[in-house]
Amino acid sequence: MHAIWSVIVNGKKGYAQHPETLRWREKLKALYVRHEALVVEMGNRGYQHRSPLAKREATGSAKQTSYVDRPSKQIVILRRKGCPCDV
Repeated sequence: MHAIWSVIVNGKKGYAQHPETLRWREKLKALYVRHEALVVEMGNRGYQHRSPLAKREATGSAKQTSYVDRPSKQIVILRRKGCPCDV
C-alpha cells in the first residue's frame, strides 16, 4: 500500500504501470481510507503503526470501483489456493 502511494504521489517509476497501481490513480482518497482501515485492524491485532500517509495528499475519488479481478473472481482464486472463503 505504501509502495503504491509512493509511486503515485512521488512519481516513482517502479511498478508505475502495474495494474494494481493504475487502479489507484485518481483515487488517493480511497487508498487513504483503505490504509486507515488497515491501521485500525493492525491495532486490533496488537501491532503498532508508525508510517502514516499524508492526508493532504489524498486527492481524487474516495471510492474505489476499479478491480484487477472482480471480487467474485478473487474468491475463486483464493479457493483454488485452499482458502475456506465463506463469502
